[in-house]
Amino acid sequence: MNKTNIKLAALRQVMKREGVCAFITPSTDPHSGEYVPDRWKARVWISGFTGSAGTAVVTVDRAALWTDSRYFLQASQQIADTDFVLMKEKIEGTPSVAQWLGTVLHEGDVVAVDGTVNTVVQIEDLENELRRYGVKLRTDFDPYPEVWADRPSVPSDEVFVQPLEYAGESAHEKIGRIREVCRVQGADAVLVSMLDEVAWTLNLRGSDIEYNPVFVSYLLVSQDCAVLYINKEKVPVEVADYLAREGVDMKPYECLFDDLKASSSLKVMMQPDKTNYAVYVSCPNVLRAECPVTMMKIMKNETEIRGYHGAMIKDGIAMVKWMKWVVEAVRQGGQTELSLSRKLYELRAEQPLFRGVSFESIMGYAAHGAIVHYEPTEETDIPVEPRGLLLIDSGGQYLDGTTDITRTVPLGELTAEERRDYTLVLRGFINLGRAVFPHGTYGTQLDALARAPMWQYGINYLHGTGHGVGSFMNVHEGPHQFRMNYMPTPLLPGMTITDEPGIYIAGSHGVRHENTMLVVPADFSRFGQEGNGGLTFGPYYQFEHLTLCPIFTSPIVREMMQPEEIDWFNAYQKMVYEKLAPHLDAVHREWLEAVTREI
Repeated sequence: MNKTNIKLAALRQVMKREGVCAFITPSTDPHSGEYVPDRWKARVWISGFTGSAGTAVVTVDRAALWTDSRYFLQASQQIADTDFVLMKEKIEGTPSVAQWLGTVLHEGDVVAVDGTVNTVVQIEDLENELRRYGVKLRTDFDPYPEVWADRPSVPSDEVFVQPLEYAGESAHEKIGRIREVCRVQGADAVLVSMLDEVAWTLNLRGSDIEYNPVFVSYLLVSQDCAVLYINKEKVPVEVADYLAREGVDMKPYECLFDDLKASSSLKVMMQPDKTNYAVYVSCPNVLRAECPVTMMKIMKNETEIRGYHGAMIKDGIAMVKWMKWVVEAVRQGGQTELSLSRKLYELRAEQPLFRGVSFESIMGYAAHGAIVHYEPTEETDIPVEPRGLLLIDSGGQYLDGTTDITRTVPLGELTAEERRDYTLVLRGFINLGRAVFPHGTYGTQLDALARAPMWQYGINYLHGTGHGVGSFMNVHEGPHQFRMNYMPTPLLPGMTITDEPGIYIAGSHGVRHENTMLVVPADFSRFGQEGNGGLTFGPYYQFEHLTLCPIFTSPIVREMMQPEEIDWFNAYQKMVYEKLAPHLDAVHREWLEAVTREI
């Protein structure tokens, strides 16, 4: 019996003892994060699937794993030879978790979840769906302390202050803005439970989650006080003194529940799709509303925008050095996906203010490029040869900003299909990246611009086309996105967002191009107009491309490109050269000049 099935057997023993017919394990922690500390990676532990998104459901005799299109190939490989079957989310014919449970359970059966790692909305929706099948829901079941013998502890690493020279606004000022929103909405307090929102508000950073500079905590802000709930061993004396100066008290992490139970005189604002169910039901007086920190955080201030520009120059320098090196090194032989990934880390680490990578580098050569979020390991690592395509999606964490970039690198001879797909993705990337749009436009409305060129060839991709990027914060930030399904957040100046369409041909190759962009007022000066208002129904916005890195021209099928796409592309390549060249030595400057020549 393999390890996964042994774990399932142990879990099922506890389920039978507790009268639980099915148990659902999500990918989240008590703070609803996309990426979580090792302690809460229960879905990874029970299923063996290591992708960032997924839900494991275990009954007494079955097991199923739901995940999205980014991970179909990876998940199918990692759950092979286990009890788990793969459920492909958003694919026609795939049932929801509740629908599947309705077919395999009986009326009166009990489904259990751990209320500390499921949001209020998740549990309410699940309970309503299960009720249709006569199935009951229990919300206080956590078997993992019993079955997960070597479960990691809650992280205890120390937090540190993000200096005002990079944050641009003091914690005291941010808390003041939060209090004003609470006053307007009729709340006495707000609970901030998302880790990136706590860190942003207090201008603190940590290392509790790999790649994301956040720390396990809650923040309760009322009109009279602000309390950070955190394990105190994580807070060095200088940080405690800083918090006191900013008007923030501290209490142990676990005290939040008792304080909420005792707060019947306070109407506490909570966002139900970000707050875990156990916290929510412990508070006797809740106002359901969006956390005010969400929109504050995604609207970057002038200092943060200046920081992005600095981080992109540093990241661009590292990428140019890596791209020149990788083409030559692969030609000489002896390189693998992991060696290429390590080299990129080394080059980024040479840059000032570097604090690590913003996510594990996706380094997919040939067929591995078709696995959307492929991360090479010692078991999957393969030689990289001087032919075909290499897909690299990577980013850095710098004190002044976070980067996220994808480039597809031609390593030698390419097939006609590879060149076609490279060009189609580039056209979609350009179409979206040069968009001009009126106030009130959502990312969903622009998403088709990136897909349209490949749709005409009967090709599509199922992941989103873009996501927000934090400021020395999580590389994935929302709620604004480019995505086929409706995302009701308009794009506004100050928001950062990526542009990353792709094509993935299983068993052959993958192509993706990605820049991080900033929403800015539109420039109509070419029409002799002043300001960004346009002629009617303005204002209008466009994107400033923050990412500074060349895009290889050799795979491009010139005849497939439209004249306006070529003009935009040449202008972007010229900008990359002009901004990076002063920071490069003669050898790399000459190489960059060659790869950014006009097509």
